[in-house]
This record gives sequence, structure tokens and C-alpha cells, in this order.
Amino acid sequence: MTLLETLTHRHTTKAYDKSRKIPADILSQLLEALRYSPSSVNSQPWHFFVAENDAGKARIAKATTGIFSFNAPRVLDASHVIVLCARNTLSPDYLEALAKQEQADGRFATDEARELAHKSRSGFVKIHEELGDVPTWAQKQTYIAQGFLLLSAALLGVDATPMEGFDASILEKELGLKEKNLTPTVIVSLGYHSDADFNARLPKSRLPEQSVFTTL
Repeated sequence: MTLLETLTHRHTTKAYDKSRKIPADILSQLLEALRYSPSSVNSQPWHFFVAENDAGKARIAKATTGIFSFNAPRVLDASHVIVLCARNTLSPDYLEALAKQEQADGRFATDEARELAHKSRSGFVKIHEELGDVPTWAQKQTYIAQGFLLLSAALLGVDATPMEGFDASILEKELGLKEKNLTPTVIVSLGYHSDADFNARLPKSRLPEQSVFTTL
């Protein structure tokens, strides 16, 4: 399919075929889509929890109870479920780890170039620390990763469901997120839709071009 065909074909899946599993090679590509997602100053302020079996999905589904119970089947019946978390802080040690990785990957021609890049990124982090919005900044970057995951899934023929409908406090406790200094931002279920997925049969509906674009 072309990119446009992929964009108009993909949809938010409402029901999954529990018997169908994502092949290992496809899953690997989806995880790489997350890892290679862009972020401000290459801060990569995220961590991803991947549930590959029923036990893992059941842990995540604990957060889809009460008013969020409608999302439980989309967690339990999917092939895989990913919890996208944002870092609450970007510590000096973490920033140094980023710089070391970039150096190992050959991004710097000289030690001076490495130091300049490290100081620049640390400067951006300091700005957000002074503004008091590092967690919000990190969550914005995490949504970029979600977008890459959703598009990559569609290109690979995998259905997906992004979900904000979950109890964050339950998920924080279940996965020990506060101790890890992480905030759960969004859950994405992945797999293949079942015949019960009414949304798969509906046409796309979007506002017309003139409502969303202004040419300057």
C-alpha cells in the first residue's frame, strides 16, 4: 500500500482476535520504531514496558477497571501491549549516558564536539528544569514515539489501539514506576482485529482540508 492508503486504512481497533500473534520479526521492527523515534535534543526521555504473554497483559489490565473497564478486552485480547512511560527527570548521570552512547555510535569527530553537544543538551534540560515542566516536556516526546509506533504498525499490517483510559495510580504501583521515576503516558495494544471490530468496517472521517490547513 502507498502511504496514503496506509493512513486511510489504519484505524483504532476495538476488538482483537486473541488467537493471532504478531510474528517475532514484525514485533522486533515495531520495537525498533519506538527506539528510533525522534526526540528533542535526542533526549529519549522514555521507557517502554512490553507485555508479550497473558500474565504480562493481566498486570496492565489491572489499570483498566471501573470507569476504564471498556479497555480491558483491548488489553487482554491483543497480541502484545506496550506501556509508554515518560521520565520525570533527566539527571546528570542520564545525560552523561546519552553522550557516551552517542560517542560509541560515532556521532562525534572530536572530544570538543562531544562536549559541545553534551553542554547544549544539558542547557536545554536546565531551561525546562527552571520552567518546572520537565515531566510535561518528556511526555510530549513520548507521544512522538507513539505516533511512530502507530504508523509503523499500520505499514506492517498490524492493528493498534492507543489508550489513555486507564488508572495511572494502579499502573504506577503494579510496575513500580514511581521508584523508577517514570510516569505512564499511554498504553498501545497491538495485534490483529477480530470480526467483532466494528471500527474496521467504518469509513474514515476527518475534517476537510480547508478546516485544518492555512496556506501562508
